[in-house]
Parts: sequence; C-alpha cells; structure tokens
Amino acid sequence: MDIARLETSAPDFDDRLESLLDRAPEQDEVLTRAVAGIITEVRTRGDAALLDYTNRFDHSGWTSAADLELPRATLEAAWVSLPMDLRRALELAYARIHAYAERQRLTDWEHADAYGNRLGQRITPLDRVGLYVPGGKAAYPSSVLMNAIPAKVAGVQELVMMVPTPQGQTNAAVLGAAHLAGVDRVFRIGGAQAIAALAWGTERVPAVDKIVGPGNAWVAAAKRQVFGRVGIDSIAGPSEIVVVSDADSDPRWLAMDLFSQAEHDEDAQSILISPDAGLLQRVVEAMDARIDELPRAGIIRAALSRRGALILTRSLEEAAQIANRIAPEHLELSVAEPRALMQQIRHAGAIFLGRHAPEAFGDYCAGPNHVLPTSRAARFSNPLGVYEFQKRTSLIECTPEGAKVLADIAGRIADAEGLHAHAASARDRA
Repeated sequence: MDIARLETSAPDFDDRLESLLDRAPEQDEVLTRAVAGIITEVRTRGDAALLDYTNRFDHSGWTSAADLELPRATLEAAWVSLPMDLRRALELAYARIHAYAERQRLTDWEHADAYGNRLGQRITPLDRVGLYVPGGKAAYPSSVLMNAIPAKVAGVQELVMMVPTPQGQTNAAVLGAAHLAGVDRVFRIGGAQAIAALAWGTERVPAVDKIVGPGNAWVAAAKRQVFGRVGIDSIAGPSEIVVVSDADSDPRWLAMDLFSQAEHDEDAQSILISPDAGLLQRVVEAMDARIDELPRAGIIRAALSRRGALILTRSLEEAAQIANRIAPEHLELSVAEPRALMQQIRHAGAIFLGRHAPEAFGDYCAGPNHVLPTSRAARFSNPLGVYEFQKRTSLIECTPEGAKVLADIAGRIADAEGLHAHAASARDRA
C-alpha cells in the first residue's frame, strides 16, 4: 500500500506533517469568474437561466421551467418504491437523528437585575432554508436526513431542496429520504445556478434565508459569493478521518475505517496514529489484503497515496497532541481507555470512543450530525445542529428606576466615545 509513513522522533516530522495537512485552497480565478457570471444570469434572467444551465450541464432536456420542480407526489412515490429493508433503515436513522436533535433545541430565557430591568433571549426559527444535495458521483440520502431533520426540529417553516439530476435521472433513495424528512419543495437543479436561485429567488424558486449542504467546487464557490445575502453553513472540504490506536485494535477493522473515508474521493484524508510500530505494519498488511474487495479501490488508493499517512508516536499522549494539531473532522479513539484519552482532545468535529464505534455509524445512524468542520476548522467551528437554524434575539426591558441607573452608565461611556446623541438618548430616560 502506497501511503506516507511519519515518525514524531524524526527531525523533519513537523515539516512533513504540515505539508500533509496543507489544504489552502488555490484561487481558481477562472472558476470564480464563471460562477459570478452564472449568479448574474440567474439574478437577471431567473427561471430561463436555470432552465438553460440545467439543460446544458445536466443534459436534462427540459422544455419548461415547470419541469424543474418535482411534485410532492413524486417524493412519496419514490419512498414507496424503495425496498422495505432500506425504508426501515432510513426510518430508524431518522428516529435516532431526530431524538438527538431534539436535545439541541435552544430555549427562551429571562432574568431580572437588582433594579427590576428584565433581560433575556428569544429564540425563533429561520423562515426558509435551502438544502443542497449532491447528485454527481454518488447519491446521499443520509445527507438529506442530516440537513433536513435539525432544520425541521428547529421549526423552519419551509425547506427547499436542490438536487442535480444528470440526464434527468432522479435517485429514489434521495427523494424518498426527502419525503421522510418532511422537505417541502424539491427542484432538480444543481451547481452554482442552484445556489444563486436559492440566494436571490426566481419566478419559481423562493429565496431562502440560509443555504446548507455540501457540493462540488462550483457549489462551494457560489456559496462563498452569496454569503451575506444569505447565511451558509460552511464551505465543506474533503472528508477526513484520524484514528488513534493502541497495539490491541483489530488491524482489519482499522484498515476498513481508513478506507471508509478514502473512498469518498481522491482528496479525502485518512491518518492512523499509534505508538506501536507493529500495529501500523499489521494495518498495512490488512489494507493490502482487503483493498481489492472494494468497488472504489482505485479512488481509495489515490486518496491514501496523496493525503494518507501512518504516524508513529512515542506514546498515546503524544498521539493525542498530534490529533489536536490536525483537528480532524472525524476522530476515532481505538484504545483500551478511550474516555481517559478523550480528556486530552480539544479539537475534533466528532469523536468515536472505543473499538466498537466506527466513523461509519456517525455517517448514517448514530444520531449526531455528520455535517462536520473540515480542513482543521474544528479548532473554531461546530457540527451542524438545530442551533444553526435558530436565531437568538436579545430582550431588554427597563423600569423607571433601572433606566436611571443605566442612563448614567451609558451616558458616561457615550461621552468618552464622542457620541453625544447616544448620551442624550440615554440621559433623557433619567
């Protein structure tokens, strides 16, 4: 297996690790300009532009803008068409994701200070959210559930889904998941044009308040350009996994855990960290033994060769330090005492504790959201959750006595800042 091997004791370790982790996006000016042009066309020409782009890029052959939206009956029919075992799996995943999301809901609160002033927070859901679901290399009904369920739990009034349909072909699992999750409207539109339509609205597509969901480079560039007009969840990078293991993990399990992220695409990153050199070698042997049984073996080999690594550390404590430097999207702690080691972890999108918690459970059905910060953003970002679809509004209510106290404080600070209308506005209440 062609995969980089690093040792923390080597003098060039820091340089090699940083080179491995360097994912600074190259500024593709041609792509940026092309996306800007698409956004302008959709803003000015509306549905006509969407129809032109969809026929050009997806070869759909639609003749009317009405063809771009799927009737709700189509979603229900897709759900009914799914094999019973898949429907049951999606229902169980839905229930687990929904139960976890219910615990995330923010609530109103108020309190009174010593002068009777009431201060608080009011929580309201977003009115309308756009969900982008990829439809190119693979179909992702799990992404539909992970994005739609927390939005619905938050109380979002309308959820609008965009999904590309190359050659006009829909995916029954994606549409069935949309039906299960309560998506309100579905348009078969992809790429930058879908993001532009959600941000600005057209004759048929309603403008939304926030856009969530992953996509290709065109989608990512469009999300960057419409941010500010609407909110976005994040700019998703390639998928990542870091596994920290002691000597006693099953190397076959670890090999497949690393493969599970590498199979997403050639830019995905899989890293195994351990203080046991024998374990690292056994995992390589397991990789060689199992790789050819997988249909996406070519993608896996490319990803491991380009971005994968095996890192030999002096101890598990040092392995935890390296994991914090990487700040991975997914972190597996395949060790005898995972909760003890977890106390040393500060940066990770999701942590999988113990040998029986593979990352794949998190992708589909464990409960927590699989939309996680990538590209080391776990240092400052959070998983997608209900809170992403709720707004916090501050509440301030003053009594006459309390206003006098605040007027003196605000007036003095406003005078110091030279904002005399502010000072007068405050002192008028006294």
